Amino acid sequence: MDGEALQKTAADHAEGLPGAGLEHPFGPEWEVYKVRGKVFMLMTQVTGERMVILKSAPDEAAALRHEHTEITPGYHMNKKHWITLQGGNTIDGTLVKELVTDSYLRVVRGLPKSQQPVDPHAYGLRT
Repeated sequence: MDGEALQKTAADHAEGLPGAGLEHPFGPEWEVYKVRGKVFMLMTQVTGERMVILKSAPDEAAALRHEHTEITPGYHMNKKHWITLQGGNTIDGTLVKELVTDSYLRVVRGLPKSQQPVDPHAYGLRT
């Protein structure tokens, strides 16, 4: 998946998540997706490469970085809790959507229950 497709897949998926919204608090070159005012995804190409930056559990982040050369520590973010995705051969649309959803749910879990747009423990589960 190239960088353009990566960002389009991530953005399309993020826009469908309950309570998610796009902002540009750092200028037009940064797309920042938030839920209830909290960031769960950033997209930019300020380095010349298109990238998607997502929240991740530290152990999962380490495993993802080990498995995929296109996944690196979070660009300009806490390297332990954030990852950066760039276009490449080992990343597909399914993985991108899973990682966007995981980042979103990590942020939702941190919100007070009254502000959670979905139940983070049940969201996406098939019944």
